[in-house]
Formats: sequence, structure tokens, C-alpha cells
Amino acid sequence: MGDAVAESALVAEAANAARDLQNRPANDLTPTALAAHAAALAGEVEGLSVEIEGREEIRARGMGAFAAVAQGSEQEPALITLRYDGPGAGSPKLGFVGKAVTFDSGGISLKPGAKMAEMKFDMSGGGAVIEAVGAIARLRLPVNVVAVVGATENLPSGRSVKPGDIVTAANGKTIEVNNTDAEGRLVLADCLSHAVAEGAERIVDLATLTGAVIIALGSTYAGLMGSDEELLERISKAGERTGEIAWRLPLHREYDELIKGTYGDLDNAPEGRKAGTIVGAAFLSNFVGEVPWAHLDIAGSAWDLGRAYAPKGASGYGVRLLVELARSYRG
Repeated sequence: MGDAVAESALVAEAANAARDLQNRPANDLTPTALAAHAAALAGEVEGLSVEIEGREEIRARGMGAFAAVAQGSEQEPALITLRYDGPGAGSPKLGFVGKAVTFDSGGISLKPGAKMAEMKFDMSGGGAVIEAVGAIARLRLPVNVVAVVGATENLPSGRSVKPGDIVTAANGKTIEVNNTDAEGRLVLADCLSHAVAEGAERIVDLATLTGAVIIALGSTYAGLMGSDEELLERISKAGERTGEIAWRLPLHREYDELIKGTYGDLDNAPEGRKAGTIVGAAFLSNFVGEVPWAHLDIAGSAWDLGRAYAPKGASGYGVRLLVELARSYRG
């Protein structure tokens, strides 16, 4: 019982650390500051290492989608890669990918001013991934994990990506950027490709991706979609055990028709607003190859849950779920 209590306390501390990251204002938690936090965590925790790359390295990797989002801001973006190789770990190698847009104005497709201040929470997926991997390393779980976090601001300026621009992602897919406020999927596209290149054999991404998921599920469930039934079932069960619940949404091949581009391979924001949350996942599915993958849209569950432990502000959603998912692979 003592070990169980100690482990639970450690995971709770990690969730609260993610909440602290989420609650920091965007002028304080810049992409560089989030990268510094990840570096400090790796310096504290045995077995955890980190690599941080900036704007030029992102471009050099051919990450044209991520770089396009970042080009409107003077703040340096950061590609954060955390690695943990657990003692006695077997396969599969887990890949956790997090969206960390530390402030999202919408870019040229500017958001309404009302509640724009909440867009400091658009880094919630990345914060959860960083703290979850830190907790997994502290628990010395016998798993191997690579975590990829794309950190940037999305701001309008004279050098911002424009509606109608076409960018090329790291896997060679061309993307019509028809709405610059559909930026999270551009960041994640290149981060997912990076996780595949890093050898991830099961990939889970967390992102505050669509307002549509809030309309569909409110703040009770995250939206869950993906390519692999076994992985999706593991995530659902991990959510039930931790209280970070997720609701399955379909990912039928017909949705692929909605994201086909006119001038490029893909359209980041199809007209018609059909199945917005599912369309976001369908877009991301183009960047994982054949690797089993699951997408968690946490836009409704990342803050203001109205629950006793997280009534207002950040919730830390995803930390407990990812740790529990890693535990499920202990054998």
C-alpha cells in the first residue's frame, strides 16, 4: 500500500506541474521557456534525456508545416524531443506527441477577441506529454518512450503564413493552408512524422485541436480516434481507471475525401465544417504511416472542468492517462 500511495502522489505532482505550465501567461511561458522547463526536467530525472531544436533546425528537417506556423512570431519555436529507455523494457516503443502552441491568436485568420486570453491553454497537450514522460521516468517503468512536442506561437505579422499558401511537410505531403487558425494540425503533422522517424511503434498525440469537440462532448470527455483497435481500447481503459475519460469517434475512410486539397495534397481547413473533430484526425492520419496511432482531442477537457479538483483554470488532462497507458505495457 505504501508504494501505491507514493506512486499516486508522484503522478499527482506531475499532473499539478502540467497545470502550473498551462496556467502560466503566454508572455512568461514562451516556446523557449517551455523548452527550458523540459531541459530542467531531464536534468533532474535519471534516465530522461532531451534534445531541443530551434527555427533553423526545424527548417533543416524539412518541417515546412511546423515552420509555417512559427514564422509569424518573433519568438523562437522549439522542437522538443524527450527520450526515456526504461530498465528491462521490451517492445513496443511508445511515442507521445503534444501540441504546444503557447499562444494562439489564429494568425491571419484572427480569432474573435472574446476569450482569446484562454489561448494560452493551447499548449496543454505538450505540457501533459512533458510531465507524463517525467513521471514515467521517475517511476522507472520498464517501457521505452520518445516524446515529441512542437512549441510555437501563432501570431499575425508581415511574415505570417497566409490563407491560400501551400507548405510541404516533412514527409513530403503538400498542404493548402486555407485557415491559419487550423494551425495545430500543421505543427502535429511534422511532430508525428518525427516520432515515426524516431522509431515509435505506438503513437498517441494530445492536442487542443478543435472547438467542434467541445460542441460534441463538452468538458466531460476527450475525443478519441485512431487507426488501431487494440491501442484505442488500451487508451479507453486507461482513461476509465484514471478518470481522464475519452469517447470514441469514428474515423471512416470517407472522411479522407473532405481533406483532399485542390492545389496540394491536403486541405487544412475544408469548407462546410462537417465533422470538424474527425476531419482533424483524418488530416493527422496522413503523417503516421503504418504505425498504430491514436489522437486525443482535449480542447474541451484541458481547462475549466467544473470538477472539485479542477473547477477553473488548467486541468492537467492527459498526464494520468499517459502514465497509466505506459503501465499497461509492463506485461
